[in-house]
Amino acid sequence: MNFTDLNLIEPIAKAIQEQGYTNPTPIQERSIPEILKGSDFLGCAQTGTGKTAAFAIPILQNLSKSKTKNNHIKALILTPTRELAIQIEENINAYGKYLPLKQLVIFGGVKQGNQEAALRKGIDILVATPGRLLDFIAQGIISLKNIEIFVLDEADRMLDMGFVHDVKRVIKLLPQRRQTLFFSATMPSEIQKLADSILNNPVKVEVTPVSSTAETIKQSVYFVEKDNKLNLLSHILENDIADSVLVFSRTKHGADKIARKLQKDNISAEAIHGNKSQNARQNALNNFKSGKTRILVATDIAARGIDIDELKYVINFELSDVSETYVHRIGRTGRAGAEGSSISFVDSLDLLNLRNTEKLIGKKIPVVKDHPFHTDNLVAQKRDSNNKPMAAGGDRRSPRSPKPQNNNNKPAGNTPTSFKKPKNKNFTRKK
Repeated sequence: MNFTDLNLIEPIAKAIQEQGYTNPTPIQERSIPEILKGSDFLGCAQTGTGKTAAFAIPILQNLSKSKTKNNHIKALILTPTRELAIQIEENINAYGKYLPLKQLVIFGGVKQGNQEAALRKGIDILVATPGRLLDFIAQGIISLKNIEIFVLDEADRMLDMGFVHDVKRVIKLLPQRRQTLFFSATMPSEIQKLADSILNNPVKVEVTPVSSTAETIKQSVYFVEKDNKLNLLSHILENDIADSVLVFSRTKHGADKIARKLQKDNISAEAIHGNKSQNARQNALNNFKSGKTRILVATDIAARGIDIDELKYVINFELSDVSETYVHRIGRTGRAGAEGSSISFVDSLDLLNLRNTEKLIGKKIPVVKDHPFHTDNLVAQKRDSNNKPMAAGGDRRSPRSPKPQNNNNKPAGNTPTSFKKPKNKNFTRKK
């Protein structure tokens, strides 16, 4: 199918042609016609599938035909992070460049003056994060009573970041009669309940399940002791990879520590996470995109929604405890059919996460041994469901726990043994 087959109006068709779009992705092909009809929509699609265009293009076309000609907000797109909100607004601006519609993005972490001034002039499409939106509503700057189209994007990410209650507060302020578009990469039970409560007989489309990784991404695992991870990272960046790299850290503190180590080794790097100011985060992202900064170290707030063109390498400094996050992380590379590579550092505490990740994606990730910090010790270790070492024979005892004593010279076997507390109340265990 070609975009010309989707019956798009000429201003939008011209704009997306200038963007270099020719063939719609599966989510775009299946969603644009349904959203143009005015149907509620439930899309289960991960980042990198083209879902922003899937809802932005039909929204622009429907609003261009809207009979409501005023400066009230007609479409609201709610998204969890500032970076994703900015990206969506940029895309809407590109697709609607030949339309008279006005759009605006609002988010916290910056002064509200410019955003407030733009709102008072009147806009048609608002892209917002929950916190700043509710602040403006409380101040009487924004009213949602004229909303015709509501988009909840990255719904599962809203849940992960603790925004679900804010989302529900926003939903209560929306008109009952509206078109609702609901997008989520995964559908945990709480998100499914939310979707059921706000959607009216929706069209459901699921594209590229979260358990799949792009075939164009070369995946590899490096076994390394925890204390050698920073040295391994510097070694790879100095000897094996000359391109820009997105490095994922599990924690904000860890991201800063990694960036400092790389800077010390004369490798240009910046960290991006929730504790950074909005300006610092945006500057770091812009520097990375432009090539001024070679390495961007990010927490999972950047795992979805940040679109970095032609990124070839992603490194997982640690694996996430949530297996699906692995798919979202490495999905930053290998986009739109391009080739990419992902490297995951695995120490003893990452072994369970590695096993769960391989189970999710349905394949073993090749281990690379040709590096100076490789350790075979990790391969032999077995981990139980609590990520604790297993004793020989599969007994889930801590290595420090004493073995049961057989003081009666009876076979230990499976004979139950009872232990009585000492009668002396003043008894204390020797340390």
